[in-house]
Amino acid sequence: MVSKERISKKRTASFKGEVSKKVKVQKAESPSVSSAEEPDLSSQVDSDEASSEDELDVSSDEETQDKNVESASDADSSEDELDDSSADAAAEESSRSSDNDSENEDTESVSADPNKLSTKEQHLQQKKLLNERKLQRKAGIEVHQIKKLWEKLRVKNPPLPKEERTALCDQVWDLSKNVIKDLVLKHDASRVVQTLVKYSDRPRRDNIVKQLKGSYFKLATSAYGKYLLIKLLHYGSKESRALILKELHGKLRKLMGHREGAYVVEDLFVLYATAKQRQEMIREFWGAEYAVFQDLGAGKTVVEVAAENTEKRKQIAQNLMETITAAVEKGSAGFQLLHAVMKEYIQIFEGEEVREMIALLTEPFAELVHTPEGYEVACTLIAKANAKERKQILKTLKGHATELINNEYGNIVLIVLFMTVDDTVLVSKVFSSEYQVRVHELVVAKFSRRPFIYLLNGLDSHYFSPIVKTELLKYEALSAETSKKSQELRREQILSGFAPIFFDAVIKHPFEILEESLGSQFVGELLLNPIESDKREDALNTVIESFKGPVSDDHLIRKPFSGRFLRSLIQGGRWNNKEKRIDKVDNVGLGETFALTFVDEVFTDDRILQQWVNSEGSFAVVALYEALKPLTKEEETAKAFVKSLKACKFDEEVKGAKLLKSLLK
Repeated sequence: MVSKERISKKRTASFKGEVSKKVKVQKAESPSVSSAEEPDLSSQVDSDEASSEDELDVSSDEETQDKNVESASDADSSEDELDDSSADAAAEESSRSSDNDSENEDTESVSADPNKLSTKEQHLQQKKLLNERKLQRKAGIEVHQIKKLWEKLRVKNPPLPKEERTALCDQVWDLSKNVIKDLVLKHDASRVVQTLVKYSDRPRRDNIVKQLKGSYFKLATSAYGKYLLIKLLHYGSKESRALILKELHGKLRKLMGHREGAYVVEDLFVLYATAKQRQEMIREFWGAEYAVFQDLGAGKTVVEVAAENTEKRKQIAQNLMETITAAVEKGSAGFQLLHAVMKEYIQIFEGEEVREMIALLTEPFAELVHTPEGYEVACTLIAKANAKERKQILKTLKGHATELINNEYGNIVLIVLFMTVDDTVLVSKVFSSEYQVRVHELVVAKFSRRPFIYLLNGLDSHYFSPIVKTELLKYEALSAETSKKSQELRREQILSGFAPIFFDAVIKHPFEILEESLGSQFVGELLLNPIESDKREDALNTVIESFKGPVSDDHLIRKPFSGRFLRSLIQGGRWNNKEKRIDKVDNVGLGETFALTFVDEVFTDDRILQQWVNSEGSFAVVALYEALKPLTKEEETAKAFVKSLKACKFDEEVKGAKLLKSLLK
């Protein structure tokens, strides 16, 4: 038993020595630790010692048995253990004292090391090395000097005086004119050249363009160089742009597939190329032979070239489709140049190629409708699509309904949908819900009102120019193979779905609509349309309510178009200029019925009538007189109105008042 106790104590003493060594190393690594902290370390050692002894006791079955025997032993053996423990504590204290001496020696040696640098000093040394390496690069010294000047040149607030800016430009040019190529592909130096291009005169810009000759493809595909190339296109001369385009010719298909180059080609096509240059750029996408030989196919359309040979049509179509597919898959479906390529393709595609094109563009369909080439592609695909494909296109466009109708070209696409889709219930459901809360805003805008005018009045020449009308009729003809309903039936069915939201807009937002010329035209077309609705009477009453009250400066009748609007409602139809007569609309609450209600509710006071007679409302009063004069023997309201009118004083400088006076005589 005694031998086992001594074995346990030897193990404990060995563990203490290891812990002391660890503490010693920690102190050497952390010289800032003071001697006042030593008791804490000792307590940690004791704690570790206790835990270690427990582990040793638990790990051995024999030692566990010995401890059970010890608990039953006499006091003598307990005293022996205490004596041994005291001896161990004394040894530990002696060891700790020697460790402290060693620690002090280690701390002094670290502090005395002259090669040890602080973190700040290391960063400064690294920065110095980096600057030295930059200076050792090609044109490194020039770049360093140029950047110092550029920091002054690029200041915008306050703007530099012209003389000072010119002087700085001259200094920068003197340093950089021989190293332009070395500067343009560096992210910081490229910005220097961009500033130089912006503020320099034409000869200097032309000089830069010539120096960079042979590097334009590399610039177009560079993350930093592309910005300089765009600056050269923006500020450069006509000759400079032609030189850049000539160098890029033959590489446009490759650039369209490049992440950086695609944006350069797009800007070149949309902003800087002439009509002839655009056609040359598009022709390059027909195939490799047209890219190499620039004059090949010049003066001919893709339809004419494709008609020359069946194999040639097939090859051109394949090349165009490959370009379109690659660009769409890379997310470039919104580029106008790509839309121009698509426009070439839809002129010659046929059979199964049509289905493949529609399937490819169904998901990014909304990205087509904002360009003049893209909307033609979209309209053609809608016209040639079958019922299932049109349904998918409608679902794609639903989330873009507002942008679609507000766009200069998108509103035409929406009209084509109204003209070609046989599922009129789906069309009404998709778009009426999207437009319901903003109809009063849409009907007063130049482009967004046109689809609604089409629903109300068809392709009326008053609202659709001959060019637009011809274009829309072309798509109607293309849809003849896949659309079954008649045009008029389709339009009436869609209108029945939209009519409730149209009348709601007039009832809830009369002033927002009627105070605009386009809005009053829309309300006129709505009320003159014979479509049945239980909200028609409420809309008519709202219109009358809007014209009540004294004629103040902001009264609706002060608007120059309000008189024409009221005359059409009072007359009960539209003026037919060809036959010089009014085409009246029956059973819609207009004409004499509207005139009687209007006089009864608006002219509640003779003073208000007097104001109308001698203001912008005079011609509306003339229309009321002409409509009600035949009813004076039957209607008391008409008789009282004519009597009050004769008692008015007429200002002959007002044309309507002068005409009214002559009619009353």
